[in-house]
Amino acid sequence: MPTVTFMLVDQMLSTGTMLPLEMLRGADSRARVEGEKIALKLVTASIDGKPVRTSSGFQLTPDVALANAPDSDIIYLPALWRNPRPILRRSGPIIAWVKQQAEQGAAISAVGTGVCFLAEAGLLNGKPATTHWHYFEQFAASYPEVNLKRQYFITQADRLFCAASVNALADVTVHLIRQLYGPAIASHVERNFSHEIRRPFEEIAYSEGAVHLHPDEDIVQAQTWLKQHCSEDVKLSEVAKTFDMSVRSFNRRFKLATGQTPLQYLQNVRVDMARELLQSTNLSVNEIAEKVGYQDMGHFTALFKKFLSTTPSEYRTTVRAKLFRVNT
Repeated sequence: MPTVTFMLVDQMLSTGTMLPLEMLRGADSRARVEGEKIALKLVTASIDGKPVRTSSGFQLTPDVALANAPDSDIIYLPALWRNPRPILRRSGPIIAWVKQQAEQGAAISAVGTGVCFLAEAGLLNGKPATTHWHYFEQFAASYPEVNLKRQYFITQADRLFCAASVNALADVTVHLIRQLYGPAIASHVERNFSHEIRRPFEEIAYSEGAVHLHPDEDIVQAQTWLKQHCSEDVKLSEVAKTFDMSVRSFNRRFKLATGQTPLQYLQNVRVDMARELLQSTNLSVNEIAEKVGYQDMGHFTALFKKFLSTTPSEYRTTVRAKLFRVNT
């Protein structure tokens, strides 16, 4: 059972906690409906276990004190209202705990000035980060060893995620849900919490190094090749030959490096490309199917629905829904 811990701090902005918490609950609920065995343990914690008062005056009561917080797979750190320095000076136990959890492999997501917790722990030294635009100058002065990426709303350095805003944090959360549950449940959560057109996490985030986080250079090259040629009639046996491998060796090394077979990876690339075209172009669904390498419309529709739990036409309708209508 993966554990997700939300840190609660006085003068925090509650939206940076409540939105991802509700998105993760939505993912867990959808997974149960679909018979998935993965269940999340969602925990809130404060330093002393006592309620904290948010910047808007509401009280939030944690589940546990920090001393009793479980080892976590994912941690969320909230944004702090206005100048974060006074809160940071009183947050030594949180900073020490975050550092310990990072060393044990936890994925940590911080939003806005909550990124300062990661910087104070020294986890961002030499790594990319972003924060709320209003705090750029102070952040750069306080943490000169951090590679501040002002032009990005999201940065990723291995398992450290920085989000400049709550909307960016929602994108990070969809990305994490996709890793936990797969693309269908992630798409379900995204469509229910955010109807507007959004670009995929991989396109908007600054990721340290390449997007491929494994050391097999031949498979990295094969991934790049598949992305470049995904609209063509790809024969995986010929791809294996291109990289001087037998089909068996190619499949084995690809699965070991990426967690997917070459066919699964190619299908993911094609569905992601189709999703982007459905969002951003007026091409027909038939035209999009051809552009991503499928001549059989029925096969394309079935594959798209398998990955995202909705048809291409339904997906386009959802992401293009208007929040406001101008009266004429």
